[in-house]
Amino acid sequence: MSISRRSIALLLPLTLAAASAYALSLADLSNQDASGGLKAALEKGSTLAVSKLGAENGFLNNDKVRIPLPKILEQARPLLKMTGKSQQLDDLVVQMNHAAEAAVPMAKPLLLDAVKSMSITDAKNILTGGETSVTDFFREKTSPKLAVQFLPIVKKVTDRSDLANKYNTAMAMAPKLGVLAKEQATVEGYVTQRALDGLYTMIGEEEKAIRADPLGAGSKLIGKVFGALK
Repeated sequence: MSISRRSIALLLPLTLAAASAYALSLADLSNQDASGGLKAALEKGSTLAVSKLGAENGFLNNDKVRIPLPKILEQARPLLKMTGKSQQLDDLVVQMNHAAEAAVPMAKPLLLDAVKSMSITDAKNILTGGETSVTDFFREKTSPKLAVQFLPIVKKVTDRSDLANKYNTAMAMAPKLGVLAKEQATVEGYVTQRALDGLYTMIGEEEKAIRADPLGAGSKLIGKVFGALK
């Protein structure tokens, strides 16, 4: 069916109006829009990140966040392989990643609280701060508290490994001697830190996806705010 010139004349202003809704600069947005759109995006991104990592094998099957052995244990692999104990290393990798998987769901309430308490200044800084701005915001607001919450959950899982217990005993004095970072002195400390890094990495991945396709985020407000950054 052909479209008459009159129909085109009627439809064109509507089409241009719809397009202009997203053809804005950041300066054109009200503080309420900037804050509301960003909060919606952060809630969506953080919730998706937690959901993906907290699923079965959420860490283990994701190359971006999979937790490897502490460097010292990996270096000892040839020796352990000679003594028939390399399987213990493989089992520990699985347990470490499952420990992180078990801990991550605890993050959701704190992440959402951080979003709710976000100021207008925070919102503007995030929107103009580049691809790591969201990760930096969440790390600053939640990392210390999440480390405290994650540690006992991780430890409950890693304590099942005899190799983890031996590692902890052997490394007990290392931080005091300055030969090992504190967070690597225990398996549970190492896994807790890597779990946090993985969480923020995945939040960053979700942010990149929203920035790349703001209209596909499923919210007109998210599309309006992030569309203004293009």
